[in-house]
Amino acid sequence: MATVAVLTDSRRALQTVRKSMPRGGPSVVLCRSAPALFRVLESRLVDAIVFSPQDPHFAIVRQLRATFPDIPTFALAAFRPDEGELLLACHREQVAGVLVEGVDDAVAGDLVQRASATADRRRQLHDAPRALRLLEPLQRDTWNLLLDTVDRPVRTAALARRLRVSREHLSRQFGAGGAPNLKRVIDLTRIACAAHLLGNPGYDPVTVAKILRFSSSSHLSGTARRIANSSTRALGELGPRGVLAAFVGGNTRSRVG
Repeated sequence: MATVAVLTDSRRALQTVRKSMPRGGPSVVLCRSAPALFRVLESRLVDAIVFSPQDPHFAIVRQLRATFPDIPTFALAAFRPDEGELLLACHREQVAGVLVEGVDDAVAGDLVQRASATADRRRQLHDAPRALRLLEPLQRDTWNLLLDTVDRPVRTAALARRLRVSREHLSRQFGAGGAPNLKRVIDLTRIACAAHLLGNPGYDPVTVAKILRFSSSSHLSGTARRIANSSTRALGELGPRGVLAAFVGGNTRSRVG
């Protein structure tokens, strides 16, 4: 599951984000310093960063925009009418959204989730169900579930339990109608996520392999070759859309079975 990192010294700000996050949404973790935030970025799939817009946090956000441009940032504070300069600073730093304590408390989590990195990947892969011939409800439900579990390997049996069907039924029905087999699509969603992460200069293949729980960077590299005919270093240029296009263009079927 993805994570929202909250860079703040305010317990109230943390609770605002945590309590307003929709059920089943990303987990929320507190980071009190830049080193703590970067440790989270290097070990977890981060969906968004919420920060209190006071120094030194703004300096950290400037660095984030350069190194992790695809991870959106949100400013959370009790903005006053006389703080126009602070709002202008948020605009200059390309903050994705401004959340006002006491006004947006009930919807802060929902607003963050709508503009998150996961939401961006979903938009980039919007045409995937049609391109992959995932026409039936079970196929679509499986696809949506896979998009939420890209940060770890997932087994067919575990997917079947969450979808309340048997493993055999899921495997058989998912590949019906000319759709790719399920294992290939699992790998597709994970490599599309890897491509999204590698579009950020702050990430390298070793770190991405760790975040997505590939057994090694070599395992990530081999999977990228099978799914997108791409090296890991070229994945960032492809992005999720490019990975999907490469997959549909000739990598939908396993060489075995």
